[in-house]
Amino acid sequence: MPSSMTFRTRSGRLLPAIIVAMLLASCSGQAPQAPTESVQGAASGSSDYYLQQAQQSGDDNKADWQLLAVRALIREGKVPQAAEQLAKVPQNLTAAQTLEQQLTSAEVQVAQKNYQAAATSLSQIDPTNLSNDQKARYYQAQIDASQGRTSLGLIRAYIAQEPLLQGKLHQDNIDQTWTALTQMSAQDVNSIVINADENTLQGWLDLLSVWQSNKQDPDLLKAGIKDWQRRYPVNPAAKTLPTQLNNVLSFQPASTGRIALFLPMSGPAQVYGNAISQGFNAAMNGQLSQPVAQAAPADPNAQTQPPADPNAAVSTSAPDASQPQTDPAQAQPAAAPVTASVASSNAQVKVYDTNGQPLAALLTQAQQDGATLVVGPLLKDQVNELSSDQTPLNVLALNQPETEKNSPNICYFALSPEDEAQDAARHMWAEQKRMPLLLVPRGNFGDRIAQAFANEWQKLGGQTVLKQGLGSAGELRSSIGSGIRLTGTPVIATDAAAPAQAQGVTIGGITIPAPPTDAQITQGSSGGAVDSVYVVATQSELTLIKPMLDLAVNGRVHPSVYASSRSYQAGAGPDYRLEMEGVQFSDIPLLAGGNPALMQQATAKFGNDYSLVRLYAMGIDAWSLANHFSQMRTLPGFQVSGSTGDLSANENCVIHRKLPWLQYRQGSLVPVSS
Repeated sequence: MPSSMTFRTRSGRLLPAIIVAMLLASCSGQAPQAPTESVQGAASGSSDYYLQQAQQSGDDNKADWQLLAVRALIREGKVPQAAEQLAKVPQNLTAAQTLEQQLTSAEVQVAQKNYQAAATSLSQIDPTNLSNDQKARYYQAQIDASQGRTSLGLIRAYIAQEPLLQGKLHQDNIDQTWTALTQMSAQDVNSIVINADENTLQGWLDLLSVWQSNKQDPDLLKAGIKDWQRRYPVNPAAKTLPTQLNNVLSFQPASTGRIALFLPMSGPAQVYGNAISQGFNAAMNGQLSQPVAQAAPADPNAQTQPPADPNAAVSTSAPDASQPQTDPAQAQPAAAPVTASVASSNAQVKVYDTNGQPLAALLTQAQQDGATLVVGPLLKDQVNELSSDQTPLNVLALNQPETEKNSPNICYFALSPEDEAQDAARHMWAEQKRMPLLLVPRGNFGDRIAQAFANEWQKLGGQTVLKQGLGSAGELRSSIGSGIRLTGTPVIATDAAAPAQAQGVTIGGITIPAPPTDAQITQGSSGGAVDSVYVVATQSELTLIKPMLDLAVNGRVHPSVYASSRSYQAGAGPDYRLEMEGVQFSDIPLLAGGNPALMQQATAKFGNDYSLVRLYAMGIDAWSLANHFSQMRTLPGFQVSGSTGDLSANENCVIHRKLPWLQYRQGSLVPVSS
């Protein structure tokens, strides 16, 4: 009888036999197994699982498990571990494993923000040899390595990736393709050379043309989009419109039949409320081109009362009592006239005094009164309350919160110094300046301006921005003999969309940013890196600063000097204009000569107080924006040319202004060519 049968007759030996069999089965279950998913496919498992399998594998499957683990580690945000694991992948790989290693290496470099190295790695890969899953990753790595900088290569990467995606990822691809297209300059678009087989790209560019030609008229734009869909039925955007264009097809203008105007009509900020309301009413009643008799302010003492917080006001400059108030019409007309909304209207407007009243109560009252749109409030603390009050009314706030918030029924319009600083960054960058120094008031006010400039500068592709704090006029006078050194402290950009700084040092998978060089910190004796200075100062302060900047440089090459509107006030005589030779400054179109008749009317109305003229212009544009509220809120790229600038809204409906620039030249003011 076989021995196995003897175990059945001896119960004492039966149990050990079963245990042995279970142990053998257990061991066979832990044996290394081939990956159940291809190394060329999606890595949907956890890094722990892949690493465990790689540790137990000693054959050709080990590299597959390791490469899958690297991708899982990247997805889990464990970038240092991903780089460490990638370095452990063996060298003797199959052709398929080698190709996957190259692609994974580029993805690790993107995760490390080593974008230049990633671009180099990607250029060595032939995408025709990749699987569909790998192609989707390949083009995504190209997109990520571009850091959001629009280019033809980026557009082509989006187009190539599109058919490889589904669901939300597909819609995101369509939306991002459209965003990249709309961010391209007209010059870049016109210089595109399309290959014979790029029918999809041609369709996208024609859609962009339809958009640019009709974006100011929602009805024409709707018709243009539908016509484009008929002409390009197989284009991916014809089947799945970009979200922003889909909103155009469902666009409905907001009602402006009853407008609630929230302004401080009493108290310290009354003078600001009066100026804005006068501009708003003049635009609403179509009175901008008609002479208006000069009128005294409702409160004769209001102009001499400072606001509770001078920097909380939307005006970017304050009147300088030390300067005589004379006719300011020195600027030459700008190259193009300003278009403002001046048509009369049947809208009903009710003014609500925000001084000392809770915002929530005012919003409730306005809703009960039948208002369909609120214009205001003006002061920043009340604007900060808006998002928490959750009113159903559409609101055009006349200031903006410290942190941008996207609320579906709120737009923010402010004459903020931060907005001016962003415009200055764009202007200086366009003039090929690359190493700016900011001279701003010490304290929170100057810090906000410097931060706004630095964030915008790095979005444009710039790197280090230096900041130097300015003291009082008395401190400036005491330092005239020593001048101003072209030195400063680097301003670190806080905007998440800003591209990374110059490459640092990577140790153990952690990148340490490169410290600013001596050339970035100080100009030095050899000519130095500072090529431009942006000054935020009053007219009297700039009178002291400009000669000190001239003394700070030895040699013929001087940094270009730019100033904010804070320095432009009435009373600048010929001597001042000669002293400011070469200085450029920005200001609203109304004061830059865009509409001389309206400028004369406004300056006479407010006794040449430019700060109030700017608020009067703000009231004019607030009326125009109120009538285009839905377009600004929902239609990307919609613009209004107004008295305070060329106005456009970002994705959070924060209104940005593009300002004209003027320059002092031989005692005169002339427009700066764009």
